[in-house]
Amino acid sequence: MLFAIDVGNTNITIGLFDGKKLLHTFRMTTGTARTSDEYGVFLADLLGLKNMNVNVIDAVIISSVVPKVMHSLTNGVIKYLNVNPIIVAPGIKTGINVTIPNPKALGSDRLVDAVAAYELYGGPCIVVDFGTATTHDLVLGDGSFHSGVTSPGIRLAASALWSGAAKLPEIEIKKPESILARDTVSSMQAGVFYGYIGQTEYIITKMKEAAKLDNIKVIATGGLGKLISENTDKIDIYDPNLTLQGLRLIYEKQ
Repeated sequence: MLFAIDVGNTNITIGLFDGKKLLHTFRMTTGTARTSDEYGVFLADLLGLKNMNVNVIDAVIISSVVPKVMHSLTNGVIKYLNVNPIIVAPGIKTGINVTIPNPKALGSDRLVDAVAAYELYGGPCIVVDFGTATTHDLVLGDGSFHSGVTSPGIRLAASALWSGAAKLPEIEIKKPESILARDTVSSMQAGVFYGYIGQTEYIITKMKEAAKLDNIKVIATGGLGKLISENTDKIDIYDPNLTLQGLRLIYEKQ
Protein backbone atom coordinates (compact mmCIF):
# COMPACT_ATOMS: atom_id res chain seq x y z
CA MET A 1 0.00 0.00 0.00
CA LEU A 2 0.98 3.63 -0.55
CA PHE A 3 0.90 6.54 1.87
CA ALA A 4 0.53 9.79 -0.12
CA ILE A 5 1.31 12.83 2.06
CA ASP A 6 0.58 16.42 1.06
CA VAL A 7 2.13 19.00 3.40
CA GLY A 8 0.31 22.30 3.01
CA ASN A 9 0.68 25.56 4.88
CA THR A 10 -2.39 24.86 7.03
CA ASN A 11 -2.91 21.08 7.01
CA ILE A 12 -1.07 17.87 6.25
CA THR A 13 -3.38 15.61 4.23
CA ILE A 14 -2.65 11.89 4.07
CA GLY A 15 -4.15 9.33 1.70
CA LEU A 16 -3.86 5.55 2.01
CA PHE A 17 -3.96 3.83 -1.39
CA ASP A 18 -4.36 0.17 -2.23
CA GLY A 19 -3.32 0.23 -5.86
CA LYS A 20 -5.41 2.90 -7.54
CA LYS A 21 -8.10 2.82 -4.83
CA LEU A 22 -8.07 5.54 -2.18
CA LEU A 23 -9.07 3.70 1.00
CA HIS A 24 -8.81 6.41 3.66
CA THR A 25 -7.87 10.06 4.11
CA PHE A 26 -6.56 11.76 7.24
CA ARG A 27 -5.65 15.32 8.25
CA MET A 28 -3.41 16.92 10.84
CA THR A 29 -2.39 20.53 11.37
CA THR A 30 0.89 21.72 9.91
CA GLY A 31 1.62 24.59 12.28
CA THR A 32 2.64 22.52 15.31
CA ALA A 33 6.34 21.67 15.61
CA ARG A 34 6.71 17.88 15.85
CA THR A 35 9.56 15.43 16.26
CA SER A 36 10.23 12.47 13.98
CA ASP A 37 8.82 10.19 16.69
CA GLU A 38 5.58 12.17 16.84
CA TYR A 39 5.12 11.93 13.07
CA GLY A 40 6.03 8.24 13.04
CA VAL A 41 3.71 7.33 15.91
CA PHE A 42 0.89 9.31 14.32
CA LEU A 43 1.23 7.46 11.01
CA ALA A 44 1.49 4.09 12.75
CA ASP A 45 -1.56 4.89 14.90
CA LEU A 46 -3.59 5.79 11.79
CA LEU A 47 -2.96 2.31 10.46
CA GLY A 48 -3.76 0.78 13.82
CA LEU A 49 -7.14 2.52 13.88
CA LYS A 50 -7.89 0.74 10.59
CA ASN A 51 -6.66 -2.60 11.99
CA MET A 52 -3.55 -2.52 9.84
CA ASN A 53 0.12 -3.07 10.61
CA VAL A 54 2.90 -0.75 9.45
CA ASN A 55 4.21 -3.61 7.32
CA VAL A 56 1.36 -3.08 4.83
CA ILE A 57 3.02 0.17 3.66
CA ASP A 58 5.25 -0.51 0.66
CA ALA A 59 5.90 3.11 -0.34
CA VAL A 60 5.47 6.72 0.75
CA ILE A 61 5.43 9.82 -1.47
CA ILE A 62 5.51 13.34 -0.04
CA SER A 63 4.77 16.75 -1.54
CA SER A 64 5.54 19.72 0.71
CA VAL A 65 5.45 23.50 0.57
CA VAL A 66 6.67 23.75 4.18
CA PRO A 67 10.41 22.89 4.21
CA LYS A 68 10.79 23.13 8.01
CA VAL A 69 8.70 19.99 8.65
CA MET A 70 10.47 17.77 6.14
CA HIS A 71 13.42 16.61 8.24
CA SER A 72 11.24 15.32 11.08
CA LEU A 73 8.55 13.93 8.77
CA THR A 74 10.90 12.00 6.51
CA ASN A 75 12.84 10.60 9.47
CA GLY A 76 9.58 9.58 11.12
CA VAL A 77 8.56 7.70 7.98
CA ILE A 78 11.92 5.93 7.80
CA LYS A 79 11.99 5.01 11.52
CA TYR A 80 8.42 3.80 11.92
CA LEU A 81 7.37 2.60 8.45
CA ASN A 82 10.79 1.33 7.31
CA VAL A 83 10.35 3.09 3.96
CA ASN A 84 12.50 5.72 2.26
CA PRO A 85 9.93 8.25 1.01
CA ILE A 86 9.88 9.66 -2.50
CA ILE A 87 9.92 13.47 -2.37
CA VAL A 88 8.27 15.50 -5.14
CA ALA A 89 11.09 17.83 -6.19
CA PRO A 90 12.69 19.16 -9.38
CA GLY A 91 13.83 16.29 -11.60
CA ILE A 92 11.13 13.81 -10.58
CA LYS A 93 9.16 12.18 -13.40
CA THR A 94 5.68 13.74 -13.65
CA GLY A 95 4.65 13.69 -17.32
CA ILE A 96 4.15 17.47 -17.10
CA ASN A 97 6.49 19.82 -18.96
CA VAL A 98 6.90 22.97 -16.84
CA THR A 99 7.48 25.81 -19.31
CA ILE A 100 7.60 28.81 -16.96
CA PRO A 101 10.97 30.68 -16.93
CA ASN A 102 12.05 29.19 -13.58
CA PRO A 103 10.53 25.70 -13.29
CA LYS A 104 12.22 25.07 -9.92
CA ALA A 105 10.18 27.91 -8.41
CA LEU A 106 6.89 26.09 -9.03
CA GLY A 107 5.38 24.76 -5.81
CA SER A 108 5.19 20.98 -5.66
CA ASP A 109 1.50 21.18 -4.73
CA ARG A 110 0.72 23.00 -7.98
CA LEU A 111 2.73 20.49 -9.99
CA VAL A 112 0.94 17.56 -8.32
CA ASP A 113 -2.47 19.13 -8.97
CA ALA A 114 -1.53 19.71 -12.62
CA VAL A 115 -0.53 16.05 -13.03
CA ALA A 116 -3.82 14.84 -11.56
CA ALA A 117 -6.02 17.22 -13.54
CA TYR A 118 -4.30 16.45 -16.84
CA GLU A 119 -4.14 12.67 -16.33
CA LEU A 120 -7.67 12.28 -14.96
CA TYR A 121 -9.61 14.92 -16.89
CA GLY A 122 -7.47 15.88 -19.90
CA GLY A 123 -6.25 19.20 -21.22
CA PRO A 124 -6.30 22.01 -21.79
CA CYS A 125 -7.51 22.75 -18.28
CA ILE A 126 -7.40 25.32 -15.51
CA VAL A 127 -6.72 23.85 -12.07
CA VAL A 128 -8.07 25.88 -9.15
CA ASP A 129 -6.85 24.93 -5.67
CA PHE A 130 -8.65 26.69 -2.82
CA GLY A 131 -5.99 26.42 -0.12
CA THR A 132 -4.19 28.88 2.16
CA ALA A 133 -3.54 30.64 -1.12
CA THR A 134 -5.85 30.10 -4.08
CA THR A 135 -4.06 29.14 -7.28
CA HIS A 136 -5.38 29.07 -10.85
CA ASP A 137 -3.01 27.15 -13.13
CA LEU A 138 -3.23 26.60 -16.88
CA VAL A 139 -2.19 23.23 -18.31
CA LEU A 140 -2.19 23.01 -22.12
CA GLY A 141 -3.46 20.15 -24.24
CA ASP A 142 0.04 18.71 -24.63
CA GLY A 143 0.53 18.51 -20.87
CA SER A 144 2.59 21.67 -20.51
CA PHE A 145 2.28 23.76 -17.35
CA HIS A 146 1.93 27.18 -18.97
CA SER A 147 1.07 29.79 -16.35
CA GLY A 148 -0.69 30.51 -13.09
CA VAL A 149 -2.43 33.11 -10.94
CA THR A 150 -2.04 33.28 -7.15
CA SER A 151 -4.37 35.11 -4.75
CA PRO A 152 -5.07 35.07 -0.99
CA GLY A 153 -7.14 32.08 0.10
CA ILE A 154 -10.71 32.53 1.32
CA ARG A 155 -9.86 32.06 4.99
CA LEU A 156 -6.80 34.29 4.67
CA ALA A 157 -8.88 37.07 3.10
CA ALA A 158 -11.62 36.71 5.72
CA SER A 159 -9.06 36.70 8.53
CA ALA A 160 -7.56 39.93 7.22
CA LEU A 161 -11.04 41.48 7.35
CA TRP A 162 -11.76 40.80 11.02
CA SER A 163 -8.12 41.17 12.11
CA GLY A 164 -7.77 44.58 10.52
CA ALA A 165 -11.08 46.06 11.71
CA ALA A 166 -11.41 46.27 15.49
CA LYS A 167 -15.20 46.03 15.63
CA LEU A 168 -15.67 43.21 13.13
CA PRO A 169 -16.07 39.71 14.60
CA GLU A 170 -14.60 36.42 13.42
CA ILE A 171 -17.20 34.67 11.23
CA GLU A 172 -18.02 31.29 9.76
CA ILE A 173 -17.38 31.27 6.03
CA LYS A 174 -20.63 30.23 4.37
CA LYS A 175 -23.28 31.39 1.93
CA PRO A 176 -25.63 33.85 3.67
CA GLU A 177 -29.39 33.62 3.28
CA SER A 178 -29.35 36.73 1.11
CA ILE A 179 -26.81 39.10 -0.36
CA LEU A 180 -29.05 41.86 0.99
CA ALA A 181 -27.55 41.49 4.46
CA ARG A 182 -29.13 43.28 7.42
CA ASP A 183 -26.62 42.51 10.20
CA THR A 184 -22.86 42.61 10.62
CA VAL A 185 -22.16 38.87 10.46
CA SER A 186 -24.26 38.15 7.37
CA SER A 187 -22.92 41.35 5.78
CA MET A 188 -19.37 40.03 6.19
CA GLN A 189 -20.39 36.57 4.98
CA ALA A 190 -21.98 38.10 1.88
CA GLY A 191 -18.86 40.13 1.15
CA VAL A 192 -16.48 37.21 1.58
CA PHE A 193 -18.64 34.60 -0.18
CA TYR A 194 -19.91 36.60 -3.16
CA GLY A 195 -16.70 38.59 -3.44
CA TYR A 196 -14.70 35.39 -3.73
CA ILE A 197 -17.05 33.89 -6.29
CA GLY A 198 -16.74 37.09 -8.29
CA GLN A 199 -12.94 36.95 -8.09
CA THR A 200 -12.88 33.28 -9.10
CA GLU A 201 -15.19 33.78 -12.08
CA TYR A 202 -13.31 36.86 -13.28
CA ILE A 203 -9.88 35.19 -13.11
CA ILE A 204 -11.14 32.10 -14.95
CA THR A 205 -12.79 34.24 -17.63
CA LYS A 206 -9.69 36.38 -18.18
CA MET A 207 -7.40 33.32 -18.30
CA LYS A 208 -9.60 31.70 -20.94
CA GLU A 209 -9.62 34.92 -22.97
CA ALA A 210 -5.84 35.28 -22.78
CA ALA A 211 -5.19 31.61 -23.61
CA LYS A 212 -7.41 31.76 -26.71
CA LEU A 213 -8.18 28.06 -26.43
CA ASP A 214 -11.47 26.24 -26.84
CA ASN A 215 -12.97 23.73 -24.44
CA ILE A 216 -10.81 24.51 -21.41
CA LYS A 217 -12.06 22.43 -18.49
CA VAL A 218 -11.92 23.95 -15.01
CA ILE A 219 -11.13 21.53 -12.20
CA ALA A 220 -11.27 22.68 -8.57
CA THR A 221 -10.01 21.20 -5.34
CA GLY A 222 -9.19 22.36 -1.81
CA GLY A 223 -11.06 22.79 1.45
CA LEU A 224 -13.59 25.47 0.50
CA GLY A 225 -13.57 24.57 -3.17
CA LYS A 226 -16.84 22.67 -2.83
CA LEU A 227 -18.64 25.73 -1.44
CA ILE A 228 -17.46 27.88 -4.34
CA SER A 229 -17.91 25.26 -7.07
CA GLU A 230 -21.52 24.62 -6.05
CA ASN A 231 -22.33 28.28 -6.57
CA THR A 232 -20.75 29.05 -9.94
CA ASP A 233 -21.05 27.61 -13.42
CA LYS A 234 -17.41 28.48 -14.20
CA ILE A 235 -16.11 25.33 -12.48
CA ASP A 236 -16.77 22.06 -14.31
CA ILE A 237 -15.45 19.50 -11.81
CA TYR A 238 -14.79 19.53 -8.08
CA ASP A 239 -12.41 16.79 -6.91
CA PRO A 240 -11.58 16.96 -3.18
CA ASN A 241 -8.82 14.34 -3.52
CA LEU A 242 -7.11 15.78 -6.61
CA THR A 243 -3.75 16.34 -4.88
CA LEU A 244 -3.65 12.85 -3.35
CA GLN A 245 -4.48 11.32 -6.73
CA GLY A 246 -1.71 13.37 -8.28
CA LEU A 247 0.75 11.98 -5.76
CA ARG A 248 -0.36 8.45 -6.60
CA LEU A 249 0.06 9.10 -10.31
CA ILE A 250 3.55 10.54 -9.82
CA TYR A 251 4.52 7.55 -7.68
CA GLU A 252 3.40 5.20 -10.47
CA LYS A 253 5.64 7.04 -12.94
CA GLN A 254 8.82 6.46 -10.93
